[in-house]
Parts: sequence; structure tokens; C-alpha cells
Amino acid sequence: MISLSISGVKAFMSHLLIKDTFDSFLLSEADISTANTYSIQGSINRDFFSDEEWNELTNQEYSSWAQLKPFCFSLIKGSKVPSSMKLIFLLSSEQCQNLLSTIDTEFTANDINGLFMNIRYQDGQLTLITGTSLRVFTLDKTLDKAFDQYVCRFLSESGIAYEEL
Repeated sequence: MISLSISGVKAFMSHLLIKDTFDSFLLSEADISTANTYSIQGSINRDFFSDEEWNELTNQEYSSWAQLKPFCFSLIKGSKVPSSMKLIFLLSSEQCQNLLSTIDTEFTANDINGLFMNIRYQDGQLTLITGTSLRVFTLDKTLDKAFDQYVCRFLSESGIAYEEL
């Protein structure tokens, strides 16, 4: 787990809300406080879909940021910035599998409950904290370190400036 301070809030928000930089991530949770506070659970509601629609979904647990971004953007846009915002992104199963294939570990995709990026905006400050959740107990931090490096590389390659806290 690492904690990063994101510099250039406006540029980051452009990557988040306008560009497709974060579109491949899944949204676990969003809390956006403007004149009202909105809470969004990214988990997909199975009862909403017919069996045929459900079988066509590529990810059957969470919606992608690409799907929910327009709604979140509509809550944020305007002349005033939100008083606070919290987004929790997670890697898809495919992204987890790709990350596992790049490291020397005995973990499998089934061992991973989630690899998370917690993004928080409050009082003009923007932070990102990584987190891993495993279904197994281990003292092995190989996956944690690999995911932290993955996030730093993702931000750097996207042109997002940050510093480790």
C-alpha cells in the first residue's frame, strides 16, 4: 500500500472525467458531495437484467468507470467544484491476471479479492491510496509491491504527476 499526492488536480480531473485514461477500471464505490451527497455502488444489480442480458455482460460483478463516468460527470460539472469526492476503482479479473503474469508469485487470480485504487478529493487536495485484498492469509508482499509499481507506472505513462507521501 502506498499513498500518493496527486499534483495538478485540474489535469487529473480531465483524465478522470473527460479522457478515457481510467475507463478500463471497475468502479467499486463513489461518494460525491456537491449541494447533495451522492453514493454509488458499482456492483451490478443482477435483478435488473434478464437472463439473456446477464449472460452478455463481460464483467458480472462491477460496472466499468466508462459506463458510470457520464453520470458522475453530470453530478460534478458546474461552476463549483465538489466539496469532496471519493472513488474506489479496482482492477478487472483480466487486469489482475495480466499483473500476476508479470511477477514471480504463487498467487492465482482466485486468491485475489481485489486490487484497489482509492481516490479522494477534499479541501483542494487529491490523494490516491493503493490497496490489496486477498482471500488467503499470507505474509508475502510481492503482489502488493507489484500493484504499487503498476499504479505508479500507469500514472506516469498517463502523464499524471504525483509524489509519494
